[in-house]
Amino acid sequence: MCNLYSITTNQAAIIGLFRVMNRYVGNLPPMTGVFPDYPAPVVRNIETGTELTMMRRGMPPPPRAGNFPVTNIRNTSSPHWRVWLKPENRCLVPANSFAEYAPEPNPETKKKDVVWFALNEERPLFAFAGIWTEFKGDRGTKSKPIPGPHLVYGFLTTSPNAIVEPIHEKAMPVILTTDEERDVWMRGPWDEAKALQRPLPDDALKIVMRGADKEDKVAA
Repeated sequence: MCNLYSITTNQAAIIGLFRVMNRYVGNLPPMTGVFPDYPAPVVRNIETGTELTMMRRGMPPPPRAGNFPVTNIRNTSSPHWRVWLKPENRCLVPANSFAEYAPEPNPETKKKDVVWFALNEERPLFAFAGIWTEFKGDRGTKSKPIPGPHLVYGFLTTSPNAIVEPIHEKAMPVILTTDEERDVWMRGPWDEAKALQRPLPDDALKIVMRGADKEDKVAA
């Protein structure tokens, strides 16, 4: 379950690669660690094209699933998620790397390593296949709730490839790396878009950092 990623590419590069028409993010500093409920940049469809805007990470949970926002979506056949799978609720979540905890503690530190994955050592920009909605409730902490409405997002996961599986055997995020994939995800019918919910090829991903750091500062 991917609960941590980085987005450190500058705003101009995001706008260029993802063909953004409008932007509403203000200054966008490098985000070396995006955790659940953090605000982060997201590209969504609008009537005139696409826009880059800030959303809080975590979708409303299914009934009887507790009150915690859901960051990773796997079961796209669920009626709860199906309502947000049409193009108007799909989005691209820009990222440079993502992390999973190692399954076993490090013998030296006695803690589980944070293992960072990227397309290569240079951490080129890619996108998670995301969905978004408007949430009218409070977000933030119980002691400091932030009243809604909030724009919120999550992204799809799938079975892990051979690079991720030794670290996290259950899932990896759905990653889009080409213009064609991003276009199908943002505009295509679900019959086409759902085919993108598959692992990234093994040779397209690598471990770029491992240790205690919960921020990918190298990417910045």
